[in-house]
Amino acid sequence: MQNINFLSIKDASHLLRTGEIKSIDLTEACIKKISEFDPKINAFITICEEQALESAKLVDEKIKNGHDPSCFEGIPIGLKDIYDTAGILTTCHSKLFEKRIPTKDCDAWERLASAGAVLIGKTSTHEFASGGPSFDLPWPPARNPWNTDHIPSGSSSGSGAAVAAGMVFMATGSDTGGSIRGPAGLNGLSGFKPSYGLVSRRGIFPLSWTLDHAGPLCRTTEDCALTMGVLAGYDNRDPSSVNALTPDFTSDLNKTINGLKIGLCAHWFETSASKTTQKIIREAADTLKSLGAEIVPITLPRLEDFHACGRIILLSEAFAIHSKWLTNQPDTYGEFFRLRTQLGAFISADQYIDALRWRRKLARELTDCMDSYDIVLTANEYEPAALFKDSNQDFHFFDKPSLTMPGNVSGQPALTIRGGFSDNGLPLGIQLIGHYFDDAKVLRVGHQFEKARSDLQKWPSLESAPFN
Repeated sequence: MQNINFLSIKDASHLLRTGEIKSIDLTEACIKKISEFDPKINAFITICEEQALESAKLVDEKIKNGHDPSCFEGIPIGLKDIYDTAGILTTCHSKLFEKRIPTKDCDAWERLASAGAVLIGKTSTHEFASGGPSFDLPWPPARNPWNTDHIPSGSSSGSGAAVAAGMVFMATGSDTGGSIRGPAGLNGLSGFKPSYGLVSRRGIFPLSWTLDHAGPLCRTTEDCALTMGVLAGYDNRDPSSVNALTPDFTSDLNKTINGLKIGLCAHWFETSASKTTQKIIREAADTLKSLGAEIVPITLPRLEDFHACGRIILLSEAFAIHSKWLTNQPDTYGEFFRLRTQLGAFISADQYIDALRWRRKLARELTDCMDSYDIVLTANEYEPAALFKDSNQDFHFFDKPSLTMPGNVSGQPALTIRGGFSDNGLPLGIQLIGHYFDDAKVLRVGHQFEKARSDLQKWPSLESAPFN
């Protein structure tokens, strides 16, 4: 058997059902990994060890008595520390909420708990899911388990690091401009931002009401699909939740992608991306072509327009959420978050409304361009994970436009999967964008790619990783 910590959810669930392994074994293996390596990786803020062990024992007792477990029963997971959990510290990685203990669970944890998942702990994030990595907060920033000199991206930084390091089998993230897909790409994971409204955000502390998405970070796309089967569904207590038939995310995963038309969007990244990034996109296109897909160059609306539009909306809404605290107790925030979010005070109401109108125009243009295509393939990041010493930018969004922001502006599903490795051994992701509410097809393409590229499936060796 492979290292227990790096089993997929599907494989771990199978072993639980056959009795070859117990939930307590999975849980103790995760806790051991955290104990050994999290002091160097900082993936967690809160460890729920006692609760996790008790939950695992209850699952094992049910299975012993003849219960047939569902795919998530007994599986250890992590929750990004903006996901409310009743009675458990939920800090948003901020001094402002350093002692905050919610009284209610978020919808996502309600669903995962009902499915029998075992909560290992709350993962670190950039402060309030924006602005980082920061060293002036009560907890240190998460580090990349492939090489701890490098960032794990954000803001779902701890979730990405925890899954890649084998500390949990899945961790939740939030994605406002790429905060699931960034950590997925730089930690070598599958990270899925579903269609807007498909997963409830009730009880998840907001950064931007109209751009926020919730979704999973997993070791495989198949695990993302299994997780979506639990997370997705209408929530009448979330105004953004869409009351529509929830797709079946797993039934077509193993269906061929022969005949699908995939648009290769190179103009978003080809002038700014590293040679390695351009190489893995070409190789990804070749892989998908070998699986029977038709690869056709596609021209989409300018990336800079999505970036500017998304940033105006994000800053406006983030400032609206935090204005009372930023006004009355600004020093409670870390410097990065405070400086970036205060920019929202300078955006007028008419500029915000213009950005919302511009958003509708860009979303329509994107869907029109994709009308005769099933999926768009493009880059997820310009280059491998940066060194911490090179990542301290007050206003990083004034640099290159975000490759992941289009999916937030349009609300369309977007999946990041491992595409290859850079010369220094760090993983790089590729991004697949699909049509609104065609999430299952995006997951199917990602799964077929991963099956075809089994050569890419390896995990960081924490014992030999350089720790600082």
